[in-house]
Amino acid sequence: MVSLEHLGREDVALVGGKGANLGELVRAGFPVPGGFVVSAPAYLQAMDDAGVRAILQSEVAALDATNMNELAAAATRLQAVIREAGVPEVLAKDIIEAYHRLGGNAVAVRSSATSEDAGDTSFAGMNETFTNVVGDDELLKRISDCWASAYGQRVISYRASQHVIAEPAIAVVVQCMVNAQRSGVMFSADPASGDRSCVVLEAAFGLGEVVVGGQVQPDTYLVDKKGPCLREVHVGTKSHKIIRGAGGHDERVELGPEEATQRVLSDDEVLLLARLAIEVEAHYQVPQDMEWAVDQEERWWLVQSRPITTLEHLAVQPKQSNVQMDETEPPQPVIHGLGASPGVVTGPVRVLGSIDEAETLLAGEVLVAPMTSPDWVPTMRRAVALVTDGGGMTCHAAIVSRELGIPAVVGARGATTTLRNGEIVTVNGAHGMVYSGDVTESLGVTNKGAVTLPRVGSNLITSVQPYESLATRLYVNLAIADRAEEVAALPVDGVGLLRAEFMIADALGGLHPRYALAKGSREQFVSALSAALVRVGMAFQPRPVIYRTMDFRTNEFRELEGGDGFEPHEENPMIGYRGCYRYVRDPEVFDMELEALARTREQVPNVHLMIPFVRTRWELEICLDAIDASALGCQRGLHRWVMAEVPSVVYRIPEYVAMGINGVSIGSNDLTQLMLGVDRDSEVCAELFDESDDAVLDAIRQIIEACTRAGVTSSLCGQAPSNNPAFAERLVRFGITSVSVNPDAVDVTRRTLAAAERQIILEAARRR
Repeated sequence: MVSLEHLGREDVALVGGKGANLGELVRAGFPVPGGFVVSAPAYLQAMDDAGVRAILQSEVAALDATNMNELAAAATRLQAVIREAGVPEVLAKDIIEAYHRLGGNAVAVRSSATSEDAGDTSFAGMNETFTNVVGDDELLKRISDCWASAYGQRVISYRASQHVIAEPAIAVVVQCMVNAQRSGVMFSADPASGDRSCVVLEAAFGLGEVVVGGQVQPDTYLVDKKGPCLREVHVGTKSHKIIRGAGGHDERVELGPEEATQRVLSDDEVLLLARLAIEVEAHYQVPQDMEWAVDQEERWWLVQSRPITTLEHLAVQPKQSNVQMDETEPPQPVIHGLGASPGVVTGPVRVLGSIDEAETLLAGEVLVAPMTSPDWVPTMRRAVALVTDGGGMTCHAAIVSRELGIPAVVGARGATTTLRNGEIVTVNGAHGMVYSGDVTESLGVTNKGAVTLPRVGSNLITSVQPYESLATRLYVNLAIADRAEEVAALPVDGVGLLRAEFMIADALGGLHPRYALAKGSREQFVSALSAALVRVGMAFQPRPVIYRTMDFRTNEFRELEGGDGFEPHEENPMIGYRGCYRYVRDPEVFDMELEALARTREQVPNVHLMIPFVRTRWELEICLDAIDASALGCQRGLHRWVMAEVPSVVYRIPEYVAMGINGVSIGSNDLTQLMLGVDRDSEVCAELFDESDDAVLDAIRQIIEACTRAGVTSSLCGQAPSNNPAFAERLVRFGITSVSVNPDAVDVTRRTLAAAERQIILEAARRR
């Protein structure tokens, strides 16, 4: 048991995202109800003690998460295994004692998975939460239910869609229950448009689950952070509320017409909450998604905070750039609601009254439903857009739509009765409108500067804005093949860093490579990895794609199934058994990658090879000999790159070029780590990590100049050029050939590089 006041954001591995964030809020002095957490290691130990942990993992690894029948059966079976295991006696005693120290009254029991509420996955509503839990026996039962929810149908499907491969490890937060009279959700940035200048609040009467579950249409308040000042108010129709009943448990109360349309928050209360949201964002330094409640004594509480996971792809998308209305004869929407996830798409309607009808939804259809819950996630993945009768911008349907990258309109009252199966509609997820027929031409869709949505083979409307050519090439970093077509539509010159790790984990279904070999899965791995590489290569051809071979560290490898039997324990994996040296010691796994790449290049010869973390000449020589001895070595036109992450490369570039290296890519994170002696994962020493330090910059300069003298290309993969214009200008002045950044930074980096090039040209002209 760990009390919330002893936790912080660094404790995700111990108590999950929810528990760590609540502890962080408590330590920072924010109003949070008291509580404790049953840790994730305690859950894993309970499963170990019951002898079921290995069974859970092996069944999930062998499961096809896209097969709905197989998925449902497996989830039911696995959850029964966990409930039967139950809470061990010693742990149960500790839990009850901690519960009684809280007063033994009503508590909220909330799942807190170690992979939820992270920077890129929210797991919104995926794991179970129980409110107004009273009594020892009920508390233990609900904790077991939370554990079982880690293997629910919706969670398994969501983990597969987000490529989360680590073993589910779930903590449980037990927290004093707020007897909420009013509650809701607030975002410190607009989750639909990406606008970071405002706060979005949603509010309803009673417990907040009616808001996050989309059970009612909540009030929506839009607040400008300047001031702050109230910008917009939309009063929703709140059909019911959930309160603490006479017996201490949840009770649903229907609301009459007058109370249903009554405003939940006054102007002053909206601004009070907005200021709180701004303070929480300032503490975390990133926009936050928060849940709040006010009790009978008018005390305001924060009951959850997590990073907003969907802003990055919106950051390059101007709020109103998706659609330009034809002022002469604008089409009229047949349905309108709240724009919850941007994008414009046309497709046939499929109205589903409940999840029981999910099998009738075909890929490429517009899903129309009263509301979705986490159980709908496997179904939502097949839809090109989502329209719901109820909900607000912070409900489950909105959050998951934004993560899946599909347009969504929520709170569109009457959608399920107005729209008919099979009719063609156009969904405008930015403006919250649904039109009859294909009206994209009338809407003047341009998507200028927008990142296209990851819906391959659908009829999404996408285009790329013309862009200025640069002398410095702009490449993009990529980690998964699923985004290839989306990212290839950006104004980039190719892929400067195609990371192997996610694709390998996906190809192996979460197995450790050596474990996969032992199980006889070599051909499966080679075929799956080659298919992923072909997809990326075809999306970008003829532009180059630089594939960086596997650079898992031992602590990461150990997380894969079977990894414990093959990975040594290291105190500092960052500078341990990784990169080029691993290929020397374990050539069999490297050979599998080379075979996959050789098959790939038979179809798409624009895919090339990069070797990471090269420390010495002799280990690189062994790797290059392995390449030459493989089928890949016989292929003409293959470019061989190395990563410049270890300071020794400053002195070795002439030798590496003489050995046949064509390109050098500077990994600024690792190079900074080793130049300054700072573990880049260390929070304690974080302020020492500075890519702009003079020593780091001088090493980068020497690498670039050595590449120029040797006649090979030089690049840098990292966010520093987009975050720091001065850094980008230094790279251009040093003579770098290219930079490679994440997709969300393409637009700002292109402008930064262009400005640097123009400044250098201007200075040269003035000197004449």
